[in-house]
Amino acid sequence: MLRYSLRQVECAVAAAELGSVAAAGLKLGLTQPSVSSAIKKLEDQLGLHIFIRHHALGVVPTPQGTRFLAEARNLLAQAGDLQRSAEAEGHAVSGELHVGSFLTIAPTYAPRLISRFQTQYPDARIRLAEGAQEQLLGGLREGRFDLALLYRVDLPEDFRAIDVKVMAPHVLLPARHPLAARKSVPLRALAQEKLILLDIQPSRTYFLRVLRQAGLAPDVVHTSPSMELVRGLVGQGLGYSLLITRPFGDHAYDGQKLAVRPISDRVEPGIVSIASLKSTRMTRLASTFEEFCVKEFRTFGE
Repeated sequence: MLRYSLRQVECAVAAAELGSVAAAGLKLGLTQPSVSSAIKKLEDQLGLHIFIRHHALGVVPTPQGTRFLAEARNLLAQAGDLQRSAEAEGHAVSGELHVGSFLTIAPTYAPRLISRFQTQYPDARIRLAEGAQEQLLGGLREGRFDLALLYRVDLPEDFRAIDVKVMAPHVLLPARHPLAARKSVPLRALAQEKLILLDIQPSRTYFLRVLRQAGLAPDVVHTSPSMELVRGLVGQGLGYSLLITRPFGDHAYDGQKLAVRPISDRVEPGIVSIASLKSTRMTRLASTFEEFCVKEFRTFGE
C-alpha cells in the first residue's frame, strides 16, 4: 500500500522547479500551508529530507532530495501518460516532451524532427534544449530531459542508446588549400598542417583519438566550442579541422569558401544516438518520439 499521494509528489516537484512553496501553491491552485503540509507529510512518510528551507530564499533540494525528485518527475510523467491513455483510449500521443540535443547536432537535425513530429502528432509538444555531452547526461539523470540526441562516444553504462545515424568524419579545408584539389584526403597528408580543434566533449576526445590512431601528433593552434567559429577560422586559411556534422552549404559565416573532403583512411565513425536513462521507464510520448527519430534519420540527406 502506498504511503504517499501523487498530489504530495506534485507539490514537491512544483516547489523544486519554482524554488518556492508559495509559487508552487499558485501553480497548483493550493494555499501555501497546504503545499507545506503535503511536502512535510511526504518527507515523514518516506523518511526523507527533501528540501533545505530558507525563509528568504525559498527551498533548495538536498542531495537525496535531488535524487528523489528525478524519480518523482518520471512518476508524474507516467501518471499523466496513464491518465491520457485512459481518456483517449490509447489513440492519441500527447503531452510535453523535454529533449536535449548535442550542440552540433541540434541546428542540423532538430528543427526538422520537431516540425515533422508535431505535424504527425499535433497534441504533442517538444521542448528542446542544447548542451554539451556532460550537460545532456546530467539532465537525463536529474529528470530534466526525457531523451537526448548525442554522439555515442564513451557513453556511461547507466544509459541506453539507440543508434539513429552513422556518419564518417570529414576534413575541412580552406577552398584554396592544395589538398582541396583531392577527392579524398589521407590523414598522413595532414601531418605538417595546423589543426583548428572543435573543443567540446566528446568531440575533442574523438577527433584527437582519430588523429593519434593514424600516428599523427596534431599541432593545435586554435580551439573553440563553436562549430561555426571553427569553420570561420578554417575559411581564413588558419588551419584545417575534422568535423562530423556538415551544415548545408560550404561557406563560413563571413563568406569564405570551404572545402569538405572525405577521409580516405578507415577511421572510427561518428554515431548519432538517442539516449535515455536505463532506470527510467519511458512514457508513450517518449517511446513514440524515439521510434520516430529512428525512422526520420534514415531520410536525412534525401
